[in-house]
Amino acid sequence: MTQPRKTLIWLFSVLSCLCLAGTAWLAHQKALEKSFQELNDRGQNTLSLAESTIRGQLARFERLPELLADNRAVRSLLLAPRDADLIMSANIYLRDAATLLGASDIYVMYRDGVTLAASNFDQPHSFVGGNFAFRPYFFDALDHGEGRFYALGTTSNKRGYYFGAGIDVAGQRLGVMVLKIDVDELEQAWASDDLRIIVTDPEDIVFLSNRPDWLFHAFGTLTPDRLARTQETRRYSNAELGEIDFQARTDRGGFRLLSGHGQDDVAAEYLVVKSNMAQADWTVQVLLPTRAARVQAAASVVIGLLAAGLLALVAFIIWQRRRQLAQRLELEQAAKDDLERRVVERTSQLRDANEALKDEVTERRATEAQLRKTQSELVQAGKLAALGQMSAALSHEFNQPLGAARNYAENAQLFLEQGRREEAQGNVERILGMIDRMTRISRHLRNFARKPNQQLGVVALADSVSEARELLGWRLRKSGVTLSVDLDPVDLKVVAGPVRLQQVLVNLISNGVDAVETGACKRLELTARKHDGHVRVTVRDHGAGVPEGLQARIFDPFFSTKEVGKGLGLGLSISYNIIRDFDGNLTMRNHPDGGAEFILDLNAAPVHTAEAAE
Repeated sequence: MTQPRKTLIWLFSVLSCLCLAGTAWLAHQKALEKSFQELNDRGQNTLSLAESTIRGQLARFERLPELLADNRAVRSLLLAPRDADLIMSANIYLRDAATLLGASDIYVMYRDGVTLAASNFDQPHSFVGGNFAFRPYFFDALDHGEGRFYALGTTSNKRGYYFGAGIDVAGQRLGVMVLKIDVDELEQAWASDDLRIIVTDPEDIVFLSNRPDWLFHAFGTLTPDRLARTQETRRYSNAELGEIDFQARTDRGGFRLLSGHGQDDVAAEYLVVKSNMAQADWTVQVLLPTRAARVQAAASVVIGLLAAGLLALVAFIIWQRRRQLAQRLELEQAAKDDLERRVVERTSQLRDANEALKDEVTERRATEAQLRKTQSELVQAGKLAALGQMSAALSHEFNQPLGAARNYAENAQLFLEQGRREEAQGNVERILGMIDRMTRISRHLRNFARKPNQQLGVVALADSVSEARELLGWRLRKSGVTLSVDLDPVDLKVVAGPVRLQQVLVNLISNGVDAVETGACKRLELTARKHDGHVRVTVRDHGAGVPEGLQARIFDPFFSTKEVGKGLGLGLSISYNIIRDFDGNLTMRNHPDGGAEFILDLNAAPVHTAEAAE
């Protein structure tokens, strides 16, 4: 063989080797990219499940602090933070709420950061008396109404996620309601032998992980700035923070990789799939080992090279491919079985959720019944309070006719002794008239004081107005207020309860008297007109009216524009609910010519109906 020929063969061999090496390298890159893509897809699925689990857990509790903050015992405690009875009442309420809701801890903080009451008040590591003003969930809730934060508890030394909600009492933000949930359940749901699921904070410190050796460790160097920001909120209390010796990089396919030394100082590499949860200020990451993917890519290249060089191994290659196909089918079947299992689990969860909703509906119905009972008792209490105010003046109403009757009786006795029978008879008739008047007042008072039946019927509006006017006659005369009544000439009958309708009229007229008794124009106007199946009753005063900013709250319980000691703020609230029970409507506005005007809309009774309401 000549030298040129040998040289040509040598060059061809070198070029073939170079082409084979280049082809092998490209094949390896493509195979590796495909393996990484499959690994990335698997990581995306795992990431979606992990993120859904976290979001579902947080969504269960995020609105509960606002509801718990509305409790009367909690609001009363903020008004009297040193009252031992209120503290104990709030402690018991928070403990029961934590047990019912499955929360780790629930506690109430005063606006200075001191914990007034907590669900763990009877535990060795109670939060009561602790000051957590440095926590973001506290000052965010105090400033903006709500706060969120996750940290290691400084007292319990347990990890948790905190929900905070501001507590407003009488227009002032006096404290914060805090609910803490345990995050250990999330980690238990992430159990896996070959991948890692971690949650990191803004400083890239691991807060949650299915591998405990990475907890409270950071990727990269913990610089003084990172440590200072973490220490400012005491997120990890006194836990020792460490560093994870892993370096991040991006390969040719755009996949994020972490490489370093894992347990037992063994080199490890992970493909990273992550997502930011802005709601919780977390970064959820799934770390999948790349060793199997690299091995698979290298094996594919080796098989290809052997197939190109050794035709004798074709059968083996075909068998290998069939085996890979079987493995893929097996994986698909396993994925299908896993999907069916998840469907069954989800169905079971939905069934449990439906049962929980049924229990909640039953509980809410019981609560509604209790609220209606309380409302009825408040109505009766309001009437008795009104009767108490009337008692002194009504005693004067009775004493005057009794004294006059005595004088008439003595004069009648003298007239009889003198034989002046006609004059004596006139005195007796006057005495009978006074007795009838006192009897009528007593009957109205008795009817007004008794607890009404809830049944509705036909009520003559003129009779209710007359009785209310007679009950408040003493008040009108004492204050010098004139009440003008203008009823539709048609006999007005409405669907209501007579005693409760009378109470509404008494409340509205009494409020009118309060509004004008110190003013220049001491006049009230009550009018009633029938229109399109409804009867509209208006009570207008000539006072100063109600400021625009307070009109929306005028019917709220315990809200009053009167001076302290002149009202409980229940009259208009009770009246509003009574009219709602009548399927009517009670509204208020300022009259264009001055003063306040209360508008009462009632259903007119059918003409043929004659049934009584009580």
